[in-house]
Amino acid sequence: MIRLYHFPLSPFCRKVRLTLAEKRLEVELVEERYWEPTPDFLRRNPAGKVPILKMDSRTLSESQAICEYLDETFPNPALMPRDPDFRYEVRRICSWFDDKFHDEVTSKLLYERVNKKVMKLGYPDSKNVKSGAASIKFHLDYMAWLLDQRRWLAGDQMSLADFTAAAHLSCLDYISDVDWNRSAVVKDWYAKIKSRPSFRTLLADQVPGFPPPAHYADLDF
Repeated sequence: MIRLYHFPLSPFCRKVRLTLAEKRLEVELVEERYWEPTPDFLRRNPAGKVPILKMDSRTLSESQAICEYLDETFPNPALMPRDPDFRYEVRRICSWFDDKFHDEVTSKLLYERVNKKVMKLGYPDSKNVKSGAASIKFHLDYMAWLLDQRRWLAGDQMSLADFTAAAHLSCLDYISDVDWNRSAVVKDWYAKIKSRPSFRTLLADQVPGFPPPAHYADLDF
């Protein structure tokens, strides 16, 4: 039995969920209120973060490490390329979204609009929201630039880079914070990712008090 301790609108958890689904691995999802850590939770991960993946006797943390472990343990279909240059580019783009995009966009929009309310931390900071709304335009333009040169974000094959980006954007799409009309190539890329069977459980997510927009689960937007 594989068990994933997660929060539905965490892009890092969604990244692991997509990887598990692409590998066709059955998983039990356990929602974790990580902002109210219990002793058991901190024993699983002293860093106090999700996702946490429990596989047999192993307890794994940190989304990138988990995804690469899964790709090495269950190599088909491969999400990390064998070519070192391509593999470097996949890791670079994963880092771009998990670090830069997360700091400049996800934390400014999703965390302000949703997480603060869920965690009872007050109202959104309008300065952060405006900053995130401005920053996402740059990131969407950068994605468009990459996709004008390649079939997928890191190269001509779909990889973990695409699922990392899609994990972040899907969280923002849940709260209608992605302007899909800004770039036809980015919209087309997301539509292809969104249509994959691995995306179905994400599109079924519901966060109490935050119903998704009608287009969220619509494969044709």
